[in-house]
Amino acid sequence: MEDENKKYTIMIIEDDVFVMDIYQTKLSQEGFNVVGAINGVEAVKKLETEIPDLILLDIIMPYMGGLEVLAEIKKNERVKNVPVIMLTNLSQKEEVNSAMGMGANDFLIKSHFTPSEVLEKIKNILNK
Repeated sequence: MEDENKKYTIMIIEDDVFVMDIYQTKLSQEGFNVVGAINGVEAVKKLETEIPDLILLDIIMPYMGGLEVLAEIKKNERVKNVPVIMLTNLSQKEEVNSAMGMGANDFLIKSHFTPSEVLEKIKNILNK
């Protein structure tokens, strides 16, 4: 039975500070714990100690791209079953297809979704 009072933790891996801030604010207001990482290297490091309930993962980032991070997540026994939603720009169809093939749960085209719609997707996945 799912604990109604459980506070879910969402990890946002996004190098655009503005985008990160919008999602952090929205998710915090909705009662989620939010863990941020501004690049893939930082994210992989944080995942050594943190097991979020869901990960929002940008595809294009410096040092280590989203697909590399996704590969690291999927081969890590501790976090491989954590749902991942890829954050993408319109032009990244091939990367999205790769990510979905690697086990991502969903993807969002940043310019097409409001933070409220992103929140709905997160809630849908967490409530499955």
